Amino acid sequence: VQLQASGGGSVQAGDSLRLSCAASGYTFSTYLMGWFRQAPGKEREFVAAISRSGDSKYSSESVKGRFTISRDNAKNTVYLQMNSLKPEDTAVYHCAADYRGSRYYDAREYDYWGQGTQVTVSS
Repeated sequence: VQLQASGGGSVQAGDSLRLSCAASGYTFSTYLMGWFRQAPGKEREFVAAISRSGDSKYSSESVKGRFTISRDNAKNTVYLQMNSLKPEDTAVYHCAADYRGSRYYDAREYDYWGQGTQVTVSS
């Protein structure tokens, strides 16, 4: 199983980035997918999740209205469109796969994790 996140970078406040996470080694469409982030010295934080079909989407209050999660099951890829970025969004962003799909906000529920991609937002 491999989850390869990409698309991070260093941007200015107000800019946008699109993260991608390419999955392989398991049946992508049978797993809920999520994005989490971890800033230095802080715990891993839930960002957004999307159901197996893509019909249901969830996001944290801190990113609601700015970040959008989507998936393409034909390409085994999940995306995170991040708009109006703020310095407090600076973190390593990880994608993850959850087979049970119930407690999407709980990192302990996820079965597979990617290595993460760094996002740095300067003011």
